Amino acid sequence: MRIDLISEHASPLAAIGGADSGGQNVHVEQLARALGERGHHVTVYTRRDDPQLPDRVRAGPGVTVEHVPAGPASILPKDTLLPYMAEFGDHLTKRWLAEPPDVAHAHFWMSGLAAHRGASGTSIPVLQTFHALGVVKRRHLGASDPSPPSRLQLEAGLARAAALIVATCSEEVTELTALGVPVQRIAVVPCGVGLDHFTPNGRRAARDGRHRILSLGRLVERKGVETTIRAVSEVPGAELVIAGGGDAIADAELARLMALAQECGVRDRVRVVGRIARADVPALLRSADVVVSVPWYEPFGMVPLEAMACGVPVVASAVGGHLDTVLDGRTGALVPPRDPAALARRLRELLADPGRLAAIGSAAAARAQSRYGWDHIARETELLYRRVCLGEQTPTVTVPGGQS
Repeated sequence: MRIDLISEHASPLAAIGGADSGGQNVHVEQLARALGERGHHVTVYTRRDDPQLPDRVRAGPGVTVEHVPAGPASILPKDTLLPYMAEFGDHLTKRWLAEPPDVAHAHFWMSGLAAHRGASGTSIPVLQTFHALGVVKRRHLGASDPSPPSRLQLEAGLARAAALIVATCSEEVTELTALGVPVQRIAVVPCGVGLDHFTPNGRRAARDGRHRILSLGRLVERKGVETTIRAVSEVPGAELVIAGGGDAIADAELARLMALAQECGVRDRVRVVGRIARADVPALLRSADVVVSVPWYEPFGMVPLEAMACGVPVVASAVGGHLDTVLDGRTGALVPPRDPAALARRLRELLADPGRLAAIGSAAAARAQSRYGWDHIARETELLYRRVCLGEQTPTVTVPGGQS
């Protein structure tokens, strides 16, 4: 099949860990690679954010990344990109008139706008993966949500217009049906994990004799690192390693978190290691007794899955994709978001029982290996593509020509 993936702000070639670089980049990269390895011809369209980038880059067997001219060729916050989606869509129109794919799969809502504009007047089916729903983001962030004001309305239209929505977790299905999407037009395919990279066996980062609790990910307030710091103040003797950061937003959040650690009396037990190269992440994960991921909300959550694949127990907030991946008491523990006392209690219980920790880690690795390898995820996604190509009609959606 000819498969086109649209990922307007999250390039599969980008470094992970910045304000707008994270799980979506990894998802698109790994899905494209796995589909290519299955013999498909995959093109990933992403916005050109550097004038020196080539028009096209071969990213693996059967996989090409194409840099789309849409707005200035510079790095911009993703929430400012809406005015350029018409230009992005017009580029897709030209490309698809010349080489129409069998299926187009949009990742993130703005990619959906561009994809539907590009497919207008054609028979190309457009599938949609949101990665994050604006209605959920607005619920948790309120007035501090930086998304364009029109996001919720446009996103609801996309949800109803897609040939099929590929949700990443079961909780998302509930949100989508509330937007008026028939459940029959939603399929759940989770994010995956690179099982050749994230394994229980291998190098471990150096550590001292203390219990190690690890927090890994982007340093933004909603990720809940504050909750983890407050919890660690109630877990005597354990060190907290915080990995992530590397941009101005993260630096400001880190300064706030370190002031909090000082206030909580645990600054001497909190170690910041900054952004970690992707190749070094498994070793850091394996060095931990427990990995903590307690965001306020989480569309999927790839760090817990990566930790599980490395055989490390996870304590995660009971939100989003965590509810699917982490089996409470078996492959980790689930706690309410923004509840330091509950988190501290589960951490103390786990760290006090090395035998249980080991058993949970083994079960976590087995679950990751059996259900979440990228070949398995690509196979499930491919089946959905074939289902859509059998003849389902693709509705149309109106794409704004630059209104935000």
